[in-house]
Amino acid sequence: MAKIRNVTPVKLIAGMIGRDGEIFPEALAPLESRCGPVDFQSEFIPFDFTGYYEKEMGPSLLRRFYSFENLIDPGDLPELKIETNRIEDELCDRETGRRRINIDPGYVALSKLVLATTKERPHRIHIGRGIYAEVTLHYQGSSFSPWDWTYPDYRTETYISIFNRIRDEYASKLKELNLLPNLRRPKEE
Repeated sequence: MAKIRNVTPVKLIAGMIGRDGEIFPEALAPLESRCGPVDFQSEFIPFDFTGYYEKEMGPSLLRRFYSFENLIDPGDLPELKIETNRIEDELCDRETGRRRINIDPGYVALSKLVLATTKERPHRIHIGRGIYAEVTLHYQGSSFSPWDWTYPDYRTETYISIFNRIRDEYASKLKELNLLPNLRRPKEE
């Protein structure tokens, strides 16, 4: 029988989509209060891969990614998604009720990028409280790689280079904390 092992903490990330660059710090502040300081923020990236959010938030949307200094237990992801949904609701346009920001939390582990969502699909697993997890990218060789179901924007070199950079920082942090796991396959027990 295989033994249950401690879970390696992971690197929290948040991808945000909005029109107004000034809304991003407003959305980030409560996350930093809960999760600790940001240690990486990407440049603003035009979000033009889909029109999914345009009806609600308007055209000319921007995307920005953040990662946080404090590592988290991957089991905390459902609560973090619920918290980001609450933040989105608090920052809605009071006149129209429309969202002004979309926040997608997830995490980087050495082997994958996982995103949280409320939408069930065949390739997503329920992780509690109505929240699903999707392994959006997997690490292979020396870079993240997409799956068949990976969103088109997450397939781009721009996004993949961001997550490779975050992964490098995460690996350094694990090494510093003496938590870098043995990546060789364990022998059968």
